[in-house]
Amino acid sequence: MAAITQALVEAALKEFQIPYLKKDLISSKVVQELFVKDNHITLTLQFGFPCQGYHAPLSQALQEFLSERLGTPVELNLSVTSKITAHAVQRGVSPIEGIKNIIAVASGKGGVGKSTTAVNLALALIAEGAKVGILDADIYGPSQPRMLGAKTQPESKDGTHLEPVVSHGLQSMSIGYLIDDETPMIWRGPMVTQALEQLLKETHWTDLDYLVIDLPPGTGDTQLTLAQKIPVSGAVIVTTPQDIALLDARKGLKMFEKVNVPVLGIVENMSIHICSKCGHAEHIFGSGGGTRMSEDYNVDLLGELPLDIRIREDTDGGIPTVVAAPDSLITASYREIARRVAAKLSLQAKDYSAKFPKITIQNN
Repeated sequence: MAAITQALVEAALKEFQIPYLKKDLISSKVVQELFVKDNHITLTLQFGFPCQGYHAPLSQALQEFLSERLGTPVELNLSVTSKITAHAVQRGVSPIEGIKNIIAVASGKGGVGKSTTAVNLALALIAEGAKVGILDADIYGPSQPRMLGAKTQPESKDGTHLEPVVSHGLQSMSIGYLIDDETPMIWRGPMVTQALEQLLKETHWTDLDYLVIDLPPGTGDTQLTLAQKIPVSGAVIVTTPQDIALLDARKGLKMFEKVNVPVLGIVENMSIHICSKCGHAEHIFGSGGGTRMSEDYNVDLLGELPLDIRIREDTDGGIPTVVAAPDSLITASYREIARRVAAKLSLQAKDYSAKFPKITIQNN
């Protein structure tokens, strides 16, 4: 058996695909260090997205792959880190201090579980190793305070900016923190969009890798404000397999395309129900809708989530499933979706505006 050389290892790594990036380790430029001595391989990787849940499976798969490709057992010492950077947004929109990337979670219609998906996605990104916040952009029907079990009013240290409310390690802001639960918001469109901008820009977000914005359903004033005035790196569309929900989800997807906000993918919620008594599986809202939509519009199907009573009970109780049941299959699905969302975003153009010096003109 020929000695294992660095060139042989590099050649093998060109054949190992990272499913989240759909590229091999070499072309994806994640290899930071490679050292080979006898059958000992030291490899350091740096991804542009958080993926702590992928470290152990990657290490095992990579060791088995290299042993097979090189024709001899190897001992792999793998180190994986993540470096999350800011990515490009719409032209003419300035970045917001303290936030690297904004991800909008949207749906064409209500009742598809968008807010539940948004909060669990945000918490799943935290579980994967990112610093995350969530903005509840539904002024008329804010739900995030209840879902996060947060009842305290936000403080202001400087009299100008609000401090985000932190629950389960997640920074959050919502109009629901500022009004009584039973107070209706009888506001016209311009007041709503102004409130949204204030909640976003006058909150003291701290070193966020991602801010998830939970949008109200539809394609109205709030969505247009988001597209025109808020620096959005990408959008996630939540739907159910039901034809009516898919029809509206397509409208939401087309709206983001028209305003040049990249759609990172589709999440099919309430995909299947499994009876807790007998184990019978049933597609209550139909099947395959998310797959067909992803194929029709050439966007990724990020994942399929079940219709499960535990998801509803957890959010109603103020402890979303990703926190309430971290080792459950449902949480594993949310974390897989989170990795896919962040990985898809990492492939987009980076925002270099912060690296350029500001030019000022003074009269001396």
